[in-house]
Formats: sequence, structure tokens, C-alpha cells
Amino acid sequence: MTSVTAPPSPAPHLPQRGERYRLVVPNGSTAPKVVRDFVATVLRIGGHPGLVDDARLCVSEVVSNVYCHADSPQVRVEVTVNHRQVTVYVTDGEPGRLPAPPPSPAPAPGAGVGEGGRGLLLVDGLAARWGTTAYGTRAPHSKTVWFTLAGR
Repeated sequence: MTSVTAPPSPAPHLPQRGERYRLVVPNGSTAPKVVRDFVATVLRIGGHPGLVDDARLCVSEVVSNVYCHADSPQVRVEVTVNHRQVTVYVTDGEPGRLPAPPPSPAPAPGAGVGEGGRGLLLVDGLAARWGTTAYGTRAPHSKTVWFTLAGR
């Protein structure tokens, strides 16, 4: 999969038709679980039960990044579902640098793999496409990390 950085727009790669669900949670240690459960429920009722595991993993990684790296009081999540795909947007109020997956170095023989830095590699491997969007031109005020999972 090729990672994509979408141009600033209200909703990159937003399916033209579909149902939208929104959730706002405090940016705390429970946010990843709350959002995982929310997304899983939306996908089950939205007709994409086969995407639930991948979506839970991807959204958990993205929301955990917000918790660990963003000084934002809230996390906003939007899920758009149509018959072909699901797109999840995770927005925080920390407009700092946009995340990008680290290169995937091969570990040296016998060397352990570090605990951090693999989340976006997982998203890159599971999503049909993903990207980031910063909002605000000269003084960004928020950013969104989004990913799309295609129905099978």
C-alpha cells in the first residue's frame, strides 16, 4: 500500500454516499478502547463485519498516537460507511507535524524489535489508503489521520 497525504479539505476521500457516525471522547487512556468499540459497532450494523478486526486495530493505533503524542483535550472520530468501503477519520487539536510511517528496517539478527513506531506501518499494511490532513493554513489548528478499508 502506498501512503497518501491528502490535501487539506474537509473530508479527504470521503465516499459520496454513505452513513456518517461521529464520536467525541476525552483524550485519555480509555480513549482507544472507547473508540475501538464504537467503530466495531458501526461496522457491524453498517454491513461490514469482515472489516471489524482491521478497523479496530487501525483506529486503536491512531487514537493511541493521539493519546501519547498530542496535547489535545479531545479526540474526534468520524466513520463513514457505504456498501464498498469504510473511512475512519481521527482528529485532534494538536496541529504539530503530521505523522508518517517510519521506514521498515530489518532488525539485526538476534536483535529485539522496539515497542514503538510500528502503528502506522500496521495501518499502511491494512488500509486500502490512508493519509493526513492539517486544518488551517498559516496557523494550523488541528490535524486528521484517516484511513479507508475496502469491503471484501
